[in-house]
Amino acid sequence: MATWALIIAIVLFFIGLVGTVLPMLPGPILIYAGMLLYGLMTDFATLDLKFYLIQGLVFALIFFVDYLATALGTRRYGGSKQASIGAALGMLVGFFFAPIGIILGPFLGAVGAEILLRRTKLKNSFRIGIGTLIGLLGGIVVKLGVEIIMIIYFFIKI
Repeated sequence: MATWALIIAIVLFFIGLVGTVLPMLPGPILIYAGMLLYGLMTDFATLDLKFYLIQGLVFALIFFVDYLATALGTRRYGGSKQASIGAALGMLVGFFFAPIGIILGPFLGAVGAEILLRRTKLKNSFRIGIGTLIGLLGGIVVKLGVEIIMIIYFFIKI
């Protein structure tokens, strides 16, 4: 049973990592689900409550990375607080139109907020939108790193 549990966990880890890069799949959820499923299938023989609490906290942190990285990218390229909020709202709306919506949503949210609320010129608004995308891509890199650390910790604990 432990062998099948490990195989299933590894498959979910792989799909989760792919889902982080190609946002059609809920990457962090699949990774955590792989760990949880492994625990269930092995009667939690090697993974205790402390392990799942630590991984759960890291899992929650991963979701904030998207918003934080996008907002930082927006601000770094001259975006206002309104553009950061627009990017975050655009990301939320974009989730409903994945995968392209997850990329276009923050961009359009930041650009739209700058144009509509701040009356920023189109050229500057697009620059801010590009900064938003750079922040989003940076967030993906950070998330991948954190997810890989989660997976390594899993293998250390089993």
